[in-house]
Amino acid sequence: MTTLVAPAKLTVSLRVSGVRVDGMHELDAEMVTLDLADMLEVDETGSGLVVEAAPGTRGSDLPASSNNLVTRALAACGRTAHVHLTKRIPLGGGLGGGSADAGAILRWAGCGDLDLAASIGADVPFCLVGGRARVEGIGERVAPLEFVERSYLLLLPPFGVDTAAVFGAWDAGHRDEGANTLTAAALATEPRLAAWRDALGELSGQVPTLAGSGSTWFVEGGPPSAGTEEQPLLKVGTTTGRLLRTRTVPAGWLGA
Repeated sequence: MTTLVAPAKLTVSLRVSGVRVDGMHELDAEMVTLDLADMLEVDETGSGLVVEAAPGTRGSDLPASSNNLVTRALAACGRTAHVHLTKRIPLGGGLGGGSADAGAILRWAGCGDLDLAASIGADVPFCLVGGRARVEGIGERVAPLEFVERSYLLLLPPFGVDTAAVFGAWDAGHRDEGANTLTAAALATEPRLAAWRDALGELSGQVPTLAGSGSTWFVEGGPPSAGTEEQPLLKVGTTTGRLLRTRTVPAGWLGA
């Protein structure tokens, strides 16, 4: 039995630089690895996938099937194993949870092929490399950057956002000129995001940035008490989201 750490990614900045003839979107992004991570227990003597969510994590409804990126990563590198996946990265949060899991499997299998990784998912090449990098193309071009230690306060709403729907809204003309060009498209796709953005902005005194296609909002730093045991939750109306303080970690980080 081998235990793997699958760290989340945070897209610090994101620009859609073009659309290919096959409809795939080309990106120019800066991504960093966070100390928020899923855990995978891999048994080479078995097969199949079991998924469970850690307490308070949205993600227990991940598909334990051929659609799961873990299963696809195993197939792509020609390996068979039984995997017990514990989700700590929320489903549909824009933090690359599925891609992080796939990247962990590829590392375990000794596969460093970024083109193969991109065939599994656009964020998988970065999650395979980790650290801090500029990511271009459809995710297959990963240029490592000097690691910089930073802390971020994440706000995790109690719902996810469909990435394909967000890109569809971008195609329809909902485009943003800020740090994340997908922000307007995400807000058009899921209007509830605006209230969560405003709540984090009021708490932090900063303008939050959307993580990828959402639903997570983040600010750098943030109030010292926010995201700690004293204040782990934030309410919007009658619904509650999680506040989580994270930090960037270098490539090869294996957890504390």
